Amino acid sequence: MPAKKWSRRVTEHSNALDLEKGLFSKDRPAAIARSLKRSAEHSHRRKGTPFQSAMSMLTFYINRAGKGLSARDRRKLEAAKDELRKEFGRTS
Repeated sequence: MPAKKWSRRVTEHSNALDLEKGLFSKDRPAAIARSLKRSAEHSHRRKGTPFQSAMSMLTFYINRAGKGLSARDRRKLEAAKDELRKEFGRTS
């Protein structure tokens, strides 16, 4: 695999979380957040807290997609960040 595809490998074979297939293409931000929370809480390989791991993976995906992410999908994933904060009882 070419060197420029490293981020794809991270997403697919993350050493921190086992992600549900098709996670980031789900339609509802709450569903994305619940799945990320479930993955983070069940992972024994993460280095930070479950919240940190889940938020980091979501942010990583948004950044990896970059300009290729549609405005609709970017809004959906940014809303998933808010939902993730709610799932973990974080207000900010």
